[in-house]
Amino acid sequence: MADKDAEWKKTACVLCGSNCGVLVQLGGKDGREIVRVRGDKEHPGTRGYTCNKALQLNYYQSARGRLTAPLRRRDDGTFEEIDWHTAIAEIAGKLVAIRDELGGDKIVYYGGGGQGNHLGGGYSPPLRRAIGSRYRGNALAQEKTGLSWVFDRMVGGFYHGDFEHCETALLVGKNPWQSNGFPRARVVLRQMAKDPNRKLIVIDPRVTETAELADIHLRVKPGRDAWLLAGILGQLVQQELIDHDWLAEHAQGQEAVIEALAEIPVAQYAAYAGIEMAQVEEVAEILGRTNSLSVLEDLGIEMAPNSTLNSYHCILLFLLTGNFAKAGAVNLPAQLVTIFSPDKISETRDERGYETSYKTTPVTESRIISGLIPCNMLPDEILNDHPDRFRAMLIESANPVHSLADAKRMRETLAALDLVVVIDVAMTETAQEADYVLPASSQYEKPEMTFFNFEFPENCAQLRTPLMPPLPGTLSEPEIHARLLEAIDPFDDAELEPLRAAAEEGLDAFALAFGAAANANPKINNYGAYVLYRTLGPSLPDGMTEAAALWGVAQMFAATEASSLARAGFDGTSMQAGNSLFQALIAAQSGLVFSMDEPEDSLRRNRLAGGKVNLQLPEMLDKVRELADYAGAETTEEFPLVLAAGERRSYTANTVVRDPAWAKSNNALTLSVNPSDAANLGINDGGTAWLTTARDSVEVVVEVDKRMLPGTISLPNGFGLSYPDAQGNQVVTGISPNELTAVEDRDDFAYTPWHKFVLARLEAVAGR
Repeated sequence: MADKDAEWKKTACVLCGSNCGVLVQLGGKDGREIVRVRGDKEHPGTRGYTCNKALQLNYYQSARGRLTAPLRRRDDGTFEEIDWHTAIAEIAGKLVAIRDELGGDKIVYYGGGGQGNHLGGGYSPPLRRAIGSRYRGNALAQEKTGLSWVFDRMVGGFYHGDFEHCETALLVGKNPWQSNGFPRARVVLRQMAKDPNRKLIVIDPRVTETAELADIHLRVKPGRDAWLLAGILGQLVQQELIDHDWLAEHAQGQEAVIEALAEIPVAQYAAYAGIEMAQVEEVAEILGRTNSLSVLEDLGIEMAPNSTLNSYHCILLFLLTGNFAKAGAVNLPAQLVTIFSPDKISETRDERGYETSYKTTPVTESRIISGLIPCNMLPDEILNDHPDRFRAMLIESANPVHSLADAKRMRETLAALDLVVVIDVAMTETAQEADYVLPASSQYEKPEMTFFNFEFPENCAQLRTPLMPPLPGTLSEPEIHARLLEAIDPFDDAELEPLRAAAEEGLDAFALAFGAAANANPKINNYGAYVLYRTLGPSLPDGMTEAAALWGVAQMFAATEASSLARAGFDGTSMQAGNSLFQALIAAQSGLVFSMDEPEDSLRRNRLAGGKVNLQLPEMLDKVRELADYAGAETTEEFPLVLAAGERRSYTANTVVRDPAWAKSNNALTLSVNPSDAANLGINDGGTAWLTTARDSVEVVVEVDKRMLPGTISLPNGFGLSYPDAQGNQVVTGISPNELTAVEDRDDFAYTPWHKFVLARLEAVAGR
C-alpha cells in the first residue's frame, strides 16, 4: 500500500491514444507498484480528466511474466536465457548476413510503439539504414491507411475536428465514450448532449454509450455505411445544401463530384442501409446549415467493407459544406512528429485518371501507403518461394500474431522466416514465435511520450519522466537500437567526442557543433537519432537520456512552424525557439501547449498544389458510381450473423495490459447478442454457445444485449492473451478475435481487414 501522504508523480495513461495526464502514487514491493491514480488538473490538454481505465495502470506496470533477460530459441523450440552481449552480437551478425547475402530489403521492421510509447521507435531509423531495411509496417496499416491515402490527396495532410467548440459533431463508426479520440471525451459529449444549440450525430449499428447521448442515431446495417454516406452526400447536393462560394474559393475538382452525387438515388440508398429517408433528410439539413461541423471516423468503418471509400465520403461531408480551415470545424493540426508519412502522389495517370507508378510490395505488388506495407498481405509476401520475399522481421512493441487478421496464418508466416527478433516487455503471442526476444523496460521506467498530438487550435505534448528505474535485466528500446547499431556500423569515438563536449556547454553550443559535424560527416545525419542519444543524451537531467532525439524534433518543428510556436510562447531564431521548446518539454512534467493556431494555418499546411483542397479522386469516384450495383458484403445461409471481432468496452483496452484480473466488469469477456437473435437460437443470457466463422469455432458465454442490432454480435478486444497464474502456468483468458478472422476479408484498395464485418453463426450448446 502507499502512504496517503506519499508524493504524487506526474505521468500519463497509456491505454488509448488520448494519453490523459495523470498523477500516481507508488508503493508495494520496492516502491515499484502504482497504487493510486487520479487525473492531473495541470495537464493543459486533459485538465484532470480520465476515464475509469486509467485507474487500472498497475495491472500493466506490475504484471507477472516480465522478461528480465534476452531469450534465444533452442533447436527443440524452447527458449534459453543469454546475456546482452551475446544477444546483440548474434542478432547483429545475422542481420548483417541477411543484408549481405540476400539484401537488406528482405528485412522488415514492424511496430515502433503502442498508444503511449512512440519515443523508442524514433531510434529505429539509424539501425534500419545500417542493415538496408526498406520496408516497414505497423498497426496503422490495418486501420488508417485508406484514410491516409484520401486525406493526403484531398486536404494535404492529417486532419482533426475541434469537438470541444463545434456546433455539430458527426461520429462515424466511433464510440468516444469508450475509446476517446479527443480530449476529455465524456465531458465534451455530455456538454454537447445538454446544449440545445449543438447537435451530436452518430452513425453506428449498435446503440453505443455515445449513441445514447446523440440527438440523432443512424443505426446503419453492417457493411452498408458507404450507401448511407453516399445518400447523405447526394441529399446535400440535390437540395443545394453545399457551400458553393467556399468551394469556388478554396477547392478544385468539385464539379465532377457534384455531378456524380446529383445522380444518387437517395431514398433507395437509405433503404438499403436500413435508415428512414426522413432521418437522411434531417441529417443533411443539419450538416448543410450548421455554422461549424467536426467529423470523426474510426474502426467501425475503417475495418469494414468499403473502408477507403467510407473515408472518402467522410472528407467530402465536411469539404462540400465548407467546414475546413474554420473555427470549430476540421483543421490540420501542427504535429511534432507526423505519424503518417506523407504519401507521394504519383504524377503519372492511366486513361481512367488513376495514379500509376506508386510504391508496392515486392511479391504481391500491393500498394504501399504512408510508407507502410499492408499488414494483411504479409503472409502472401512471405509464404512462397519468390526470390524477393521477405526473410526476416524485427518487431518492436507490437504483437502481430494477436492483432492482425488470421492468427494461425501469421504464426505460419513468422515460422517461415529466417530470423524473427522481438523487442517487448513480456512473452507476447508474437514473442513466442521469435528466434530472439529482447526484454524492454516498461513505459514507466524510461522517458516516453505519444506523438498523437492532433488538437486544434491549441496542441499539447507531454514528455513523461521515469517513475522508477528500469527493471533489472531490461533495456530501453533506444539503448537496444544503439547497441545493435554499434555492433554493425560503429563510429570512431573521435567522431562523437566533440559533440559530447559541446553538449556540456549548452544547447546553443551543441546546435552549432551538430550542424558543423553533420556537414562534415554525412554519417552524422544518416544516424542522427543515435548520435543525439550518445552525445546530447548524457548531458540531460538524470534518467532523461532517451529524450535526446526530441531535440532534433524540436529543431525541425521550429523551422517549419515558427508562427504557431511563437503564439505558444517560443520565439526567437529558429535555433533558439527549437532549443526553448526542447527545454520546456523536459521541464514541463504535466505537458505543455507547443502550438497555437489560426484556421488559416490549415490552408498553409495543405501540401497540395496551390493550397486548395481536392475533391476529385478518380479511383474513389468510380467506387461511388459502382454503389449503384448494390454489390455489398452480405451474410449467407451458412453464416447469417455479422461479428464485430473486437469491441471497446468499459474494461477492455489495448493489449499492453495482459493481466485479465483488471477486467472488473462482468461483461468484459462475453459475446453480445441481440435478445431476438438469442431467443431464436434458444440461448439464454449467461448461456454458452458455439461461435463459428470460416476460420474456427470457439465456445463463448452469451450476454443478451438489447443495444445490439438484430443480426449482429460482438466480442471484446484485448483478450485471448496468455498470462501466468500464481504458479507460473500460462493461462489464456477469453477469446483472441483474430483466431476467427481471415486475411482475405479486406478492403480491395488499402487491404485493411474487415474485423467489424466477420460472417459468423451461433449455435446453442446442448444442456447449457
